[in-house]
Amino acid sequence: MSVPITIFTARKIITMSPSLPEATAVAVRDGRILGVGTVDELKGWGEHRLDETFRDKVLLPGFVEAHCHAMEGAMWSFPYVGYFDRTAPDGKRWAGCRSVEAVIDRLREAAGAIDDPKGTLFAWGLDPIYFPGERMTATQLDRVSATRPIFVFHANAHLATVNSALMRSEGITADIDALGVVKGADGEPIGELQELQAMIRARTALGMLMRASDSAAGIRNMGRACVNAGVTTFTDLGAMLFRSDVVARWQEVANEDSFPARASVAYGPLLGGPQDPSEVAALVRELAPQSTNKLRFGQVKLVLDGSIQGFTACVGWPGYFSGTDQSQWLIDPEQLDQIVETYHAAGLTVHAHCNGDLASEAFVAAVEHALRVHPRWDHRHTVQHSQMTTAAQYRRMATAGMCANIFSNHIYYWGDQHYDITLGPERAARLDGCATAAREGVHFALHSDASVTPLGGLHLVWCAANRLTASGRVLGENERISVYDALRAVTIDAAYTLRMDHAAGTIESGKWADFAVLEADPLHVDPLEIRDIPVWGTILAGEPHAATSRS
Repeated sequence: MSVPITIFTARKIITMSPSLPEATAVAVRDGRILGVGTVDELKGWGEHRLDETFRDKVLLPGFVEAHCHAMEGAMWSFPYVGYFDRTAPDGKRWAGCRSVEAVIDRLREAAGAIDDPKGTLFAWGLDPIYFPGERMTATQLDRVSATRPIFVFHANAHLATVNSALMRSEGITADIDALGVVKGADGEPIGELQELQAMIRARTALGMLMRASDSAAGIRNMGRACVNAGVTTFTDLGAMLFRSDVVARWQEVANEDSFPARASVAYGPLLGGPQDPSEVAALVRELAPQSTNKLRFGQVKLVLDGSIQGFTACVGWPGYFSGTDQSQWLIDPEQLDQIVETYHAAGLTVHAHCNGDLASEAFVAAVEHALRVHPRWDHRHTVQHSQMTTAAQYRRMATAGMCANIFSNHIYYWGDQHYDITLGPERAARLDGCATAAREGVHFALHSDASVTPLGGLHLVWCAANRLTASGRVLGENERISVYDALRAVTIDAAYTLRMDHAAGTIESGKWADFAVLEADPLHVDPLEIRDIPVWGTILAGEPHAATSRS
């Protein structure tokens, strides 16, 4: 007969609970934490099994990724052409493509592996802002193939570059007068599609991505990615939950005992299905009672603007530093009050993608309007990305009870470009301002937006604490926060934005036994070394899961 209680020992347990910040043992029963302390203190719970597998490791609450996308698990079925090296969930290391020529070479290699000579080549991760003066268009992609359709998804997930064969096959011609289909001086499309309303015209390629993202294999691969990154709860912030088959797949996979993570899945009206807020609210409220300990429904995602490095974010005066401006409102600001009011009145939490300061302003104002019409406490409406949110906006957010989920990885991956090209030195220095959010009293999380940047709490902490760009520049020294506060933002405060802080985010009695297992203590290593701490894996509901490199 198995003993129902397991006591795990560790070199150190960082609980993130102020009442007992550190321990060396944690007792688990039925997937939940019985108690934390020393082995001797925990013996009083009764007969137990002592597990010393992690006696030389450091345990933290499992990282809570409060904004990512399950397509991170699916993307690796397609070739990666991003600038930075990336590691797939299976452990394969993909070298970054540091030039246009390197991108073309990888695409040629991938095209050669497709049997169907007319089969569409889908690739992802392109970051043209790293290739100044060589912005990729159909002209470059036509060098890969003049006959095979090619669709290259940008790293920001807001733009794509396609070749002439794809435009011919999908009827993207000079006759099309559509926002986001970029044309040259001659009136012909150049092969750049900005935002979903333009990318949707590449139906075959986008269909390939959607099928992979919604597949059981893609979701399971996302689970593996979570283990590798120390993540025990992830949020797919914008799923196609209007489709019963998608809901059924999430229920099938995420609720499996063997699935190594918990999933919080928000409805994304941008991706199709009902657009009327009342219909969406009814659908989400109907899904919410189907939530389990492994899979949670009940929140809504709105996308207000585009990408800063893609020049489609809604940036206020004085505009983009380079003078380039392709800002696109993806939701009409004049309709936003009514949309947010409907979801707010229905008791839902709204997460709104706001990269530019104009988008933050529109969402904060819409929440203020909703509160005047329907007073409601503890709503936790969250500004997602919150990259250019100003101190004045944060003060209003605090008054309104709003949260922020800050995209700290931008400091490393695009900080230099924001300094030199998109925003200029002053605004770049206060980009992703965690210190400002903390000073103004706003609950905030940190997130990766995977697959836009790699999944992983340690890199987010490293960015928020050090604020180093890829070139080594310190971007906004006065916006640095402590390592401990950054850890809070990927554990308990991230759980707070998801309304899961009662069950996750700290290691204390009554909560889920979900832990990140690390090889070193992030509170004691040099802050510059935090992102390099090896992740052994995770423990979910008391069951260990080794990272790919460890299995």
